[in-house]
Amino acid sequence: MGLAFGTGEHPTTALCLDWLEAHVVAGMTVLDYGCGSGILALAALKLGARSAYAVDNDPQALMATAANAVLNDAAASLFVGAPEHMPAATVDVLAANILAGPLVDLAPTFAARLVPGGMFVLSGILVPQAEGVAAAYEPYVDDIAQAERDGWVRLTGRRNSG
Repeated sequence: MGLAFGTGEHPTTALCLDWLEAHVVAGMTVLDYGCGSGILALAALKLGARSAYAVDNDPQALMATAANAVLNDAAASLFVGAPEHMPAATVDVLAANILAGPLVDLAPTFAARLVPGGMFVLSGILVPQAEGVAAAYEPYVDDIAQAERDGWVRLTGRRNSG
């Protein structure tokens, strides 16, 4: 896996993987923002996503993701790069397992990357931070739901049409 975060064992990653397994269907496009090892993007592809974008600002994470894509025969369906190099595209699913502060700051950017009705899954959020993160997304999404595991929270919802 390399040095980048993301083996699937941490509660935040497991929460995201559980959600992806229940919601990704064939033909979807997925953005894994703060991809670490690329585990969420690669899982989405294995679950039937047509294509995925794995972005991170850490060069080691991008190297690990690219290597893992090759190991999983997924390189042809996966864009790997820094956020500023991602093509101007909207996606059906946006997954971000990063810290609460950046999740709040990126709410408008994430909303712009989702198609209307598109779904998001966010984690890396401690229980006391959940309300603040959810509030940042309220202008952009409907039906925010919360799940918790071992003191960590996953937030999910759908992009509104506004």
